[in-house]
Amino acid sequence: MNNALNELIREAETVRADERYALRALVSMDLTSLGEDDTDETIRTLCARAVTPRGHVAAVCVYDQFVPLALGELAGTGVRVATVCNFPHGGADTAASVSEAKAQVAAGAQEVDVVLPYKRYKAGHRDQAIALLHQVREVCGETVLLKVILETSQLQSPKIIAEASRDAIEAGADFIKTSTGKVPGGATLETAAIMLEAVREMTPKVGRPLGLKPSGGIRTVDQAAGYLFLADRIMGPEWATPRTLRFGASGLLDDVKKHLGL
Repeated sequence: MNNALNELIREAETVRADERYALRALVSMDLTSLGEDDTDETIRTLCARAVTPRGHVAAVCVYDQFVPLALGELAGTGVRVATVCNFPHGGADTAASVSEAKAQVAAGAQEVDVVLPYKRYKAGHRDQAIALLHQVREVCGETVLLKVILETSQLQSPKIIAEASRDAIEAGADFIKTSTGKVPGGATLETAAIMLEAVREMTPKVGRPLGLKPSGGIRTVDQAAGYLFLADRIMGPEWATPRTLRFGASGLLDDVKKHLGL
């Protein structure tokens, strides 16, 4: 990582929350519940929290069996419904992932967060790993947003993270996402900077909007502000919108509401 980028990351670490950052975090949040013990009531409560007097989150992210319920609860609110595919382990069974994605799209999921087979990718079997993404992209078509989870803490190497970011985008990712939240290590500013640079490089090449989704361990507006600052500096001050930046979070909303007096 070059000196200029390292300096930018150090600046991002010093950014502190204010109302503006809290509002930006709110509208770019994927409010998430992916617990093994989730129930219909859990999801109803999640959906009720997604809309506040100061605005609504971008999406809720739930397991696929709850997609129809979430769609009903959120009808007319502007909040989108996302689910997860090949989650959380990033298995290598392409047929299973394609079948899973087909069912999710049929159920009405508006966004699919699919896990890159990161172990296979890191081991050098990249073509097979990326082929899974291509096929899930085909299932999603042009209307369902596809976010690819790289599980960056497991890829570890900045070089591999950058390569995986570019490969995922070429395979059809609308967003690249840091983490599942199910393994040690989540989003970091260093990783986000690497991924944002890949987004900046690839956007003119693919000719469509691309986004970043930091996920894993982001619980405060102070933390979210650092990522927003990086996005503003690397991509430009008008770039970060719910179409291009999301925060995968379950606990961030509480701190956002505190900053907004809700």
